[in-house]
Amino acid sequence: MQMIIVDDEAHWVDNLSMHKPWHTLGIEQVHKAYSAREALQIIATHPIDIVISDIIMPEMTGVELIERIREYDKRIKCIILSGHADFDYAQQAVRNHAVDYLLKPPTDEELLGAVGAAIGQLKAEWERVSSLERTQFALRENLPLLRGQLLLGAIRGERMSAAEWTRKLDTYGLPFRDGDCALALVRLEDAFGDPDNDGQHLVEYAVTNIAEEIFREYMEVWSVKEEHGYLAFLLQPKPGEAADRPELLLESLAMQVQAKVKQYLKGSLSVVVTEPFRFPERLPEQYRRATAYFRQIVGDEREFVMKVDPEAHTASLGALEVLHRPPVLLHLLEAGRWDAAEDKLAAIFAELEDKGSESWEHCLEVGFAVSSTFMHLAHRSGQTFADLLGGKIEQLLSQGETFGSIAKLRKWSLDTLAKLREGTADEAQDARSHYVQKIQEYVDTHLHLDVSLRALADHVNLHPTHLSKIYKLETGEGISDYVAALRMERACHLLKSTDKKIYEISNEIGYLDPAYFIKVFKRQYDVTPQEYRESH
Repeated sequence: MQMIIVDDEAHWVDNLSMHKPWHTLGIEQVHKAYSAREALQIIATHPIDIVISDIIMPEMTGVELIERIREYDKRIKCIILSGHADFDYAQQAVRNHAVDYLLKPPTDEELLGAVGAAIGQLKAEWERVSSLERTQFALRENLPLLRGQLLLGAIRGERMSAAEWTRKLDTYGLPFRDGDCALALVRLEDAFGDPDNDGQHLVEYAVTNIAEEIFREYMEVWSVKEEHGYLAFLLQPKPGEAADRPELLLESLAMQVQAKVKQYLKGSLSVVVTEPFRFPERLPEQYRRATAYFRQIVGDEREFVMKVDPEAHTASLGALEVLHRPPVLLHLLEAGRWDAAEDKLAAIFAELEDKGSESWEHCLEVGFAVSSTFMHLAHRSGQTFADLLGGKIEQLLSQGETFGSIAKLRKWSLDTLAKLREGTADEAQDARSHYVQKIQEYVDTHLHLDVSLRALADHVNLHPTHLSKIYKLETGEGISDYVAALRMERACHLLKSTDKKIYEISNEIGYLDPAYFIKVFKRQYDVTPQEYRESH
């Protein structure tokens, strides 16, 4: 947990932050703020859990600070410190749900007790949010979607360890296990008419219910609608179930599904079922074989029930798997995961080398896929691919030069990836520099107004946390540090070069309370503004 202590009297802040055993309560970090505005900036950029604040401060009271905090985070726990036993202040603190109202100086027992109470409230609230019962309810509500996504991932070839498979199957209440399964793909035909979107969902739901009811007599059933529009059913024989002719059982059940759909839903469908295979290792391969049967054998015909011939070779060349296995190269690049993209390319070329003599056409497939991905990313960044590659664009146009061998294609792909990465890094740095410039220009001309982190973030349309990180990454200092330094520099300049009053200078550089300005100035330079003026 993280806590912040806020007080315009520096000795209180320093003493409470450094000389109390906060670690015994589980407080990992204690931040210090010498004004309410400084506190708001820290709260906007750090995950603060607890605020201990003085009640009487220049510019903004502790109660006003709590009110500002409550505008955007109602979970932060606040504790008020006061040198006055003022009933009105205590009432305001209670109305704003302060955990406690302590008189200065609080005893260690009082202070640690108040923070302990705040931690207890936080834990109770988060335990309610993350309670097992609530999690289980959410899981039950979303179980069909989660099961479907898991099956789609398995169909696409997403890899998981055996232990992870077992854990997810158990969590989702799926009675499947390692062993023989079969896959049935169902295609709805035109006889259902042309229902609107809602009607189509209802038809698919009804077909799924009929199929599950028929298959479930003999088998465990796990279904999902896959990305090409087929209804996919993963089927595994139930323990102890046996059939007279097991090789004909699936086809027989598929024909029952077809007949019942026609009888009760007045529509037709075609079904392709696979031979038994090892689940989950061979599921992606069997899925490809089943979809190939729809393309090559069933075609445009209607009301077929076909069983995939285990001896038939529907694709003599063999498809590339790594290239198309999620996450695909484009998604990695769009997410800025450059190292993962380089690993993806390495895996693609390793598979190409495994293909051996088949690799010429596979080289073309990889070359076209990788180059189109790079081109898309370049266009998304506002560049032309030709500008990115420079003179090497001719190599791409001469495909034999680039795609002629695995070695050439690998070198071209990695070189181009490096250029894309370099260009994106330059673009990101330019964007960061642009934001820094806008912020500094705004602060320079609006120093007498609100230049808090939130106000600056609103000015450049960024979240305060994001803006703070960008600024520090680019300049090496925080925005509040820059604002404070600029205020002091401008104060020194005005003290030396003008005869303006101290309160006028205070207002001009953004301090509404001259006494607070004097205190900050003295903390910085060890002299008051008037003493600084006299010495210069």
